[in-house]
Amino acid sequence: MKLAVLCSGGKDSSYALWLALKEGHDIVKIVSMFPERENSWMFHSPNPEFLKIYSETSKIPLLKRETSGEKERELEDLKLTLQALSVDGVVSGAVASNYQKGRIDRICEDLGFESVTPLWKKDPDGLLNEILEEGFKTIITSVSAEGLTREWLGREIDQNCIKDLKRLNEEKGVHVTGEGGEYETLVLDAPFFEKRIEIEKSEGIWKGDRGSLNIKKAGLVDR
Repeated sequence: MKLAVLCSGGKDSSYALWLALKEGHDIVKIVSMFPERENSWMFHSPNPEFLKIYSETSKIPLLKRETSGEKERELEDLKLTLQALSVDGVVSGAVASNYQKGRIDRICEDLGFESVTPLWKKDPDGLLNEILEEGFKTIITSVSAEGLTREWLGREIDQNCIKDLKRLNEEKGVHVTGEGGEYETLVLDAPFFEKRIEIEKSEGIWKGDRGSLNIKKAGLVDR
């Protein structure tokens, strides 16, 4: 099928993209929604400059659209964006959120698209290990849960990181894959990249009990 992928540049949407490619689908567009407010129900705010580089190294055209981020209006914004595309379906990285998957499914049904969710109901621990085994390099770029401190900003997801996330899941209830918004990520290398992404300049920003990594400059380098 000819597919578009809802992608923020993070691990889940990127891995869903990869699995769709492995199944032989043709990914013709990366669709990224940019909410105007931080507490969007459906989307987190991707870094626009990062996504340009992500699109360049993956050789998949990027479609960026702004959305209000308000609970129902952002769904209409997404629907209007998708209905202009000539595709057979839409890939998303939903893992456990019935809210997210249900609304994407409904929009796809209305538009006559297939909703492709290759990560749905995967075991959280297994999912992170799968992503590692497939050669993804991922860093944490925002945190907003008890136990996730400043030191987590910019941390690479490796086996030690997964071990710490499991511990925080047991002690604090943090979802191992960050499905509840506990943390967000960006992918610096993936099997479908021609070159890896290197962050050249970044700044950690901390507000109250949450923080984010502001990427100021990034580029592409050979592996």
